[in-house]
Amino acid sequence: MAAAVARAVRELPGFQRLMHQTGGVHAAAWCAFDGAVRTVREDVGRHNALDKLIGHLALEVGVNALRDGFVLMSSRASYELVRKAARMGIPMLAAISAPSTLAIDLAQQAGMALLGFCRQGGCVQYAAGQAEARSSTGIDFDVGVPAPSATLSSGTSGLVSG
Repeated sequence: MAAAVARAVRELPGFQRLMHQTGGVHAAAWCAFDGAVRTVREDVGRHNALDKLIGHLALEVGVNALRDGFVLMSSRASYELVRKAARMGIPMLAAISAPSTLAIDLAQQAGMALLGFCRQGGCVQYAAGQAEARSSTGIDFDVGVPAPSATLSSGTSGLVSG
């Protein structure tokens, strides 16, 4: 999982055309479970960027396909983003910045994986997903919820302190 998120974080800037032009928009990226960025939608509002992405995916590939990947946000993870993703059956939301406490609570209640501070050095997992996601995707989301100081290193499959 850490390697997939690291790959998505590396690839995201290449898809952010508006960000490069303006320096002030958020991106919502749809990523395959290997971390390949498939499509990105941008907007000045992070909520709007996610709405655009979900709408595009629903129209182009169908809502059932939303279980076959994860979302990477170029923002913090608010509870509204988690709620939208959970309602659509998206198994994981990763963000480059921090999640709110309510976002963590909602992700845990929804059985959704939630990762924050996803950057080149790793990420922090705040909520683990359900076993159904693990069995259908091959990715083990059920690794527990680490303390905020624990990070997932892209070089290992487990938690690394730091």
